[in-house]
Amino acid sequence: MPDLTEESPPEDASADTAATAAAAPARKRPRPGERRIQILQTLAGMLEQPGADRITTAALAAKLDVSEAALYRHFASKAQMFEGLIEFIETSVFTLVNQIAEREASGAVQAQKIATMLLQFGEKNPGMTRVMVGDALVFEHERLTARMNQFFDRVESQLRTSLRAAAEAAGSPTPTVDANALSSALTSLIVGRLQRYARSGFRRLPTEMLEPALARLTS
Repeated sequence: MPDLTEESPPEDASADTAATAAAAPARKRPRPGERRIQILQTLAGMLEQPGADRITTAALAAKLDVSEAALYRHFASKAQMFEGLIEFIETSVFTLVNQIAEREASGAVQAQKIATMLLQFGEKNPGMTRVMVGDALVFEHERLTARMNQFFDRVESQLRTSLRAAAEAAGSPTPTVDANALSSALTSLIVGRLQRYARSGFRRLPTEMLEPALARLTS
């Protein structure tokens, strides 16, 4: 779809009007859906600032150089903006989780790669990490925190499935018990490293010394 710009002045407009129009280029209007994405990208970027306080719609609107009313034309509330970020996290992560589960035959390798992928995702998306661990949601609607808790429940469930397969392959007499314990510990490791990353001002990388830790938990 072509960009939409303001109409040019009519040919019989005064010289002053024409000169003013020439000096001030027409502002392009965002394509449908483009402003919504821009709002979410800006919100995520603001969350990347270490020590950022609660982000208000006024601050977000100022960052975008639009009115708060313009934000509410795309989102009914700030909670919906955070839900947009959570949807991005869910879609990105679980698409990759499914790919790993399909491609890797070994349950232990599946668990290692899922944990590594999650921590790499957080490392590359600091603002999203603050959403994942709940720091950015403290003053927001409680349903957002509940949704992120469900996200990690899904992660743990997939890890449990992978680790049960690994325990069975290793001949464990109690594969379900082993998988429950290890998936819980591995999920705690993931969440803990993401929390440390966010609360250290993004200085302590979640992937540091990761391989030996995963090897001990999944072997």
